[in-house]
Amino acid sequence: MSTFSATPCTPTSLLNHHNSLFYFPSCLPSLSVFQRSHPKNSPVAFNGVRLQHKQANVQNTVPGVLNSRFLQIGSEESSSSRHVLVKSTGAESAGGSTVSQSVLGILHLIVSVGIILAIDNFLKQAFVAASIKFPSALFGMFCIFSILIILDSTVPAVATSLMNFFEPALLFIQRWLPLFYVPSLVVLPLSVKSIPAASGIKICYIIVGGWLASLAVAGYTAIAIRRMVKTEMTDAEPMGKPSPFSAVEVWSWSGILLISFVSALLYPTALGTSARTCLPFLLASTVLGYIVGSGLPSDVKKVFHPIICCALSADLAALAFGYFSKSGLDSVLGSYLTKVSSNPGAGDVLMGFLGSVILSFAFSMFKQRKLVKRHAAEIFTSVILSTIFSLYSTALVGRLVGLEPGLTVSILPRCITVALALSIVSLFEGTNPSLTAAVVVVTGLVGANFVQATLDKLQFRDPIVRGIATASSAHGLGTAALSAKEPEALPFCAIAYALNGIFGSLLCSIPAVRQSLLAVVG
Repeated sequence: MSTFSATPCTPTSLLNHHNSLFYFPSCLPSLSVFQRSHPKNSPVAFNGVRLQHKQANVQNTVPGVLNSRFLQIGSEESSSSRHVLVKSTGAESAGGSTVSQSVLGILHLIVSVGIILAIDNFLKQAFVAASIKFPSALFGMFCIFSILIILDSTVPAVATSLMNFFEPALLFIQRWLPLFYVPSLVVLPLSVKSIPAASGIKICYIIVGGWLASLAVAGYTAIAIRRMVKTEMTDAEPMGKPSPFSAVEVWSWSGILLISFVSALLYPTALGTSARTCLPFLLASTVLGYIVGSGLPSDVKKVFHPIICCALSADLAALAFGYFSKSGLDSVLGSYLTKVSSNPGAGDVLMGFLGSVILSFAFSMFKQRKLVKRHAAEIFTSVILSTIFSLYSTALVGRLVGLEPGLTVSILPRCITVALALSIVSLFEGTNPSLTAAVVVVTGLVGANFVQATLDKLQFRDPIVRGIATASSAHGLGTAALSAKEPEALPFCAIAYALNGIFGSLLCSIPAVRQSLLAVVG
């Protein structure tokens, strides 16, 4: 009996009709076994794949060693020389490769997001243990940015590798960024219930007018400083844009909303508490509202931002559940944002990403590091001046419109992110922290909804001015709204967002500054 002669080479895979995967070394067998085994042009069963013999150059057609004992080739009859042509299974192999790449991509995303969340959690615990009131995420953001800068100047390849590794997490966060700021808007009806109507109108006037004034001051200051130092504007580094939402996502979240809503009505404590039981449908309604809002026409989104659609969707779901379950809207909103780690609601889950959002800003800042360095003078100067203007103008206007001093002091940090705004008002006596949080949220809402149109009207064109003006006047919500459409402005939003809060906190920690603000308030 003839034996095969072959030269060793790279293993080749072959799929049979049961999708079993076999590995063979790809080499050249001799023709003798085929010459003796099959009649001319007869098809051969090869583990379910038909083999057709024809005369040709075998070196270009045989994909692997065909071991007679393993392959169980049938007849031993003699015949003339022929080829073996294996029908292609390339489509199946490509499909398997695509699935493998998708699985690896999902794992990469999970690991990269998980690391950022773990860093945020570690910093929170460390700051709590050390009794430090400063937001741990801001500290972490500057640490990550500093590390990347150091690596870039010493071992650039490592800095590039880190950026590439965390790219999936950054795109994920950027894709859902506005969603993480929405919970405060959803529960806003609970925060403003205790405020008298007359005072509420005055506060709204201060919020809207103050937001517009702060935005203009920050933007025009940045332009003025740039002209003074004669810095020429260069193009920003291109920023990756996340993928749009698909119909599958819409239908998936719609199914979750419907099923969990009905389940919560029938079994109110199926998951132990009402907050956990309501969590799936409240989360689904929030996410679905954002997806639908993101798909609205551009002209509509200029005056009706997806953030508003998102908050309204969650409030409508809460209202419907409160009506059908007879528990009331307030009860359901209380379950939406419990602020209790052992009994989280949908809002707690979303706000749990806020720290990681701030940490991710470090990577965006690093990507635009050349522009940050080039325009440092206008960035820092405009943020500092806009912060001072915001604090003192709020105090002055509050006195001019006759707002109660306690309420005026409570809304002083209206342009500073919630965590730092609450720490600022804690330095004053007789303030209302709930009002502070509500005013900060409403300021962000106004900015999120009108910031792009206003920036265009004021002819703020470049991403530096647009980012600084937005974050200095509308903090996180404004940042989320602008960066969703203009990712190249995100790094400058992030810098202004952080510096605005830090400088405001430092300023108000000085006793003389606090006394001067109280004197203006009256």
